[in-house]
Amino acid sequence: MSKQVIFNLPVKNLEKSKAFFASLGFGFNPNMSNESAAMVVIEKDKISAMLTTEAFFKSLIDKPVVQAKEANEVIICLMCETRDEVAGLVEKAVAVGGRSPHPLEDHGFMVTQGFEDIDGHLWNLVWMNPASGASQASSQ
Repeated sequence: MSKQVIFNLPVKNLEKSKAFFASLGFGFNPNMSNESAAMVVIEKDKISAMLTTEAFFKSLIDKPVVQAKEANEVIICLMCETRDEVAGLVEKAVAVGGRSPHPLEDHGFMVTQGFEDIDGHLWNLVWMNPASGASQASSQ
């Protein structure tokens, strides 16, 4: 059975957040977007992020919205196809207002680095060397 992952992220300014993710090279699903939300397509039919205004996000929950610039509940981890993709996405994110909370880490069998988007959500990017066998072990 094929699964799709869609996660919701509250944002302060929907248009600025859309511009941030468009600058990283991600597209949007216009059929799942309106004035309160925009679906960022990370990997077609597999992974998407629903950017929602804080007001809309609040309507979906019965708890306070975490202010991601002050505290984090999750770190979103994306596997990249190349080590250059890791560095390139972080570079793009920083260039359009994000920040990198730590330098690139090269562990030989994998490379990891992350960025914080303009709303404070943390994204960790990982590339695993296929020759190491580590990526195959995790999928079995």
